[in-house]
Amino acid sequence: MALHERVAEVTERIARRSRDDRRRYLDHIHAAAGRGPQRGKLSCGNLAHAFAACGQGDKAALTGDVRANIAIVSAYNDMLSAHQPLERFPGLIKAAAQAAGAVAQFAGGVPAMCDGVTQGQRGMELSLFSRDVVAMATAVALSHDMFDGALYLGICDKIVPGLVIAALSFGHLPAIFVPGGPMPSGLANDEKSRIRQLFAEGKCGRTELLAAEAASYHGPGTCTFYGTANTNQMLMEIMGLHLPGASFVNPNTPLRDALTVAATRRVIEITALGNEYTPAGEVIDERAVVNGVVGLHATGGSTNHTLHLVVMARAAGIRLTWDDFADLSDVVPLLCRIYPSGKADVNHFHAAGGMSLLIRELLHAGLLHPDVRTVAGEGGLARYRAEPALVDGTLVWRDGPRQSHDAGVLAPLSKPFSANGGLKLLDGNLGRAVIKTSAVKPERLVTEAPAIVFDDQDELQAAFKRGELARDFVAVIRFQGPKANGMPELHKLTPILGSLMDKGFKVALLTDGRMSGASGKVPAAIHLTPEAADGGPIAKLRDGDVIRLDAATGRLDALVDTVEWSARPTAAIDLASHHVGLGRELFAGFRAAVGPADTGATVLGFLGAA
Repeated sequence: MALHERVAEVTERIARRSRDDRRRYLDHIHAAAGRGPQRGKLSCGNLAHAFAACGQGDKAALTGDVRANIAIVSAYNDMLSAHQPLERFPGLIKAAAQAAGAVAQFAGGVPAMCDGVTQGQRGMELSLFSRDVVAMATAVALSHDMFDGALYLGICDKIVPGLVIAALSFGHLPAIFVPGGPMPSGLANDEKSRIRQLFAEGKCGRTELLAAEAASYHGPGTCTFYGTANTNQMLMEIMGLHLPGASFVNPNTPLRDALTVAATRRVIEITALGNEYTPAGEVIDERAVVNGVVGLHATGGSTNHTLHLVVMARAAGIRLTWDDFADLSDVVPLLCRIYPSGKADVNHFHAAGGMSLLIRELLHAGLLHPDVRTVAGEGGLARYRAEPALVDGTLVWRDGPRQSHDAGVLAPLSKPFSANGGLKLLDGNLGRAVIKTSAVKPERLVTEAPAIVFDDQDELQAAFKRGELARDFVAVIRFQGPKANGMPELHKLTPILGSLMDKGFKVALLTDGRMSGASGKVPAAIHLTPEAADGGPIAKLRDGDVIRLDAATGRLDALVDTVEWSARPTAAIDLASHHVGLGRELFAGFRAAVGPADTGATVLGFLGAA
């Protein structure tokens, strides 16, 4: 199938916009590749430090430069369910590397915070910044310059984007991302949501709420809803950094272990010492980035990736903009109904046909670039129409399904859930924002109502408890941007606003902060830029100002007289309480240096502004 005209057009303009930066980037990684790992050039003292703890066989292997040394960078900790299974992976990897005549060293660990734990808490104000910390920590791990390739072990929200940024900074090294897989299905997501809403309304207690939450998040593995963590896994596969079909295999299963071993063998094969040298910086090009955005739209993925993909692309010298997201969304159909855009979870999606069928459908429609480099080797993205299986204990890839096993979860292109991808760019006199529409009912796509302005999410919760919100309104939560307090997610407000919608009120949210990757039925204009702390127009809003949020036409406006609007001063507040405690004082430099949302809200200065 010929490439869709819009996909070709957007890819070409990204390439044109990025030409100089991409050329400099490729020159940089090619020069690094030419130098090779420095272990063969290290002084005896340096090298002795590098392999002091190794066994004699690995020491002998590392004294030369003819046997590959693979870095393991892991976000393991045993508090996060998604990352707890990674505890076993280094042992599997090291044994597989030795069996293949190579060495694997645990190069470093990176922090892994859980947005589920910090949701609505002070720690959430470090969440977005943790992405850039992960990137920097990975750079430290790889700075020993001992490695021919790397395996990246990470799953959740900011962790995978941070690892990708670093992998591209070391883009001369081949890289494979090794997922851990989702936990088995627990309490149905819609039932969990119902109980959360009852708790917000005071109709059930903490005991009932905790029981529901524990039945939802009940074991090792990624949370099963389609938030940022599982969107990360989709992206790594559709962008060619996973082995085919690796994303959604449950943890602690023979197939999961076999895929981890296979990733080890494969990364050795694609080092410069193998026969198929495949540097990460050449896997992630303009085509791969566009494939990622298409996958995001087709699956109704996390809004967080309107930030993360921009920075990930920039790390490879590629300038991706929100306009590119919007233009691709217009032509990419929504093919998945995974919670919060439906009742199914990622295990149901995987059973319905999963990534292999999704990629098959999108390739057939000409919506994906087939001619990309991937870690799987020759054949481009068509290799990812296969799915892994164990046959008599041996890992094989076989042709994936050609039709959905559940069209209510994974639809064919002939009958999509929506003609467009469910992410919309909003523009108007309040600035620019994004909205996820895939879970919003059509009659809710346009909201025109008076503003109720809050400078903190706790203020909205208090107003709800006082019974002051039983009316039509747009909740404005400002001073939540990256410069103000690190741009926390405001997902804890969803049950409150959802309960008001269920009572028949017109309700929407407008914020310069973020919602969760699991944001759902509440119309939410998020990531608004410029932010209030940077003098953005949101800081001009007052209670009673009528706001029109029109996700159908992509408009976001305060319906205030133009002359008055121009003359109205911007509000300012004391944010000192958000800058001290729980380590937030250590991030003052981040808040001072961070860029705006539409360039990814990053502090990584070398990336510059998109």
